[in-house]
Amino acid sequence: MKSLDNIVLDRRQMVAMGLGTTAAFGLVACGGSNEAAKEDAAAQSAASDEGESPVVEDEQEAPAVDPQKFDDLLATGPVAADDAIAASAWATKIKDAGKLRVGGVETSTFFSLLNVEDGHYRGFDAGLFQLLARYITGSEANFALTKVTSDTRESVLQNDTVDSVFATYSVTPERQEKIDFAGPYYTSQQSILVKKDNADITGVDDLAGKNVAVQSGSTGPTIMEKEAPDAVLQEFTTDEEARLALEQGRVDAYVIDNTMQMGAVARNPSKYKIVGDVFGPIDPYGIGLPKDAEGAVEFVDEFLAAIEKDGLWEKLWQIAIGDRIGATAAPDAPAIGVFE
Repeated sequence: MKSLDNIVLDRRQMVAMGLGTTAAFGLVACGGSNEAAKEDAAAQSAASDEGESPVVEDEQEAPAVDPQKFDDLLATGPVAADDAIAASAWATKIKDAGKLRVGGVETSTFFSLLNVEDGHYRGFDAGLFQLLARYITGSEANFALTKVTSDTRESVLQNDTVDSVFATYSVTPERQEKIDFAGPYYTSQQSILVKKDNADITGVDDLAGKNVAVQSGSTGPTIMEKEAPDAVLQEFTTDEEARLALEQGRVDAYVIDNTMQMGAVARNPSKYKIVGDVFGPIDPYGIGLPKDAEGAVEFVDEFLAAIEKDGLWEKLWQIAIGDRIGATAAPDAPAIGVFE
């Protein structure tokens, strides 16, 4: 595998996605029946119509995951030996329950997107949590997903609503005081999203005095205080709310992980663009686990090591992300247990 610096799109591919040539890809957010998943998606749609969750209008469909390739890959995932599960009280609890309870999202283009037609979750995070469900229970279908936001990821672990959180979850010392992390399984940095016709902002230095959207509960506000201290920050609860503010002109730019920005551009190539280089500290993504859960971190780290060794991590990245952005080589997986 190659490092991220070696993943390059040609100019035509970058223009097609609305990415300037200076915008680096710093790639580092199905339990029950299909009918239940469809009902849940319908309920979200109704809530949006009632104004509970503003959405950006006129979004296009991003290049889709190949469902057959994705589903076939999941079916090749390993299953843990009985003695490995018995050595982990956390894994034993899940195996006995017959399903992995996951905190996640269903609107992340590259990481976890619900297909309302077949009720399946696909994307890089979605592939990982389904592979973990298979690793513990013997079937990738044995999971139940609870939707989370940046503000609720710790609480669902602390109150035992979920067993794990897969949601492009940045590892920070503050979060490590409340929960544990396995991994990291991915890394990212921040990038700047602006409207397609914006010619005033070309990089982080141009954010001084500008109104900039960030997501509450994310690492963005802290990074911006250091990287662009003169920017005027406006915090939003969700990615959709932040992009709606950008679309309506209430903010001049939106800063968050580049992984999320790529999804926005892929869905809206005529509306948005990423400007400048990625910036800020390298952001490790971890798998959130309950604090001090016996055998949890060790078990999940062993799972990650197994799928990396088997080449599943690389194949999943290619299907979930690489094939959709024109990249032909996966990045190196980050070193497990190293969060700095």
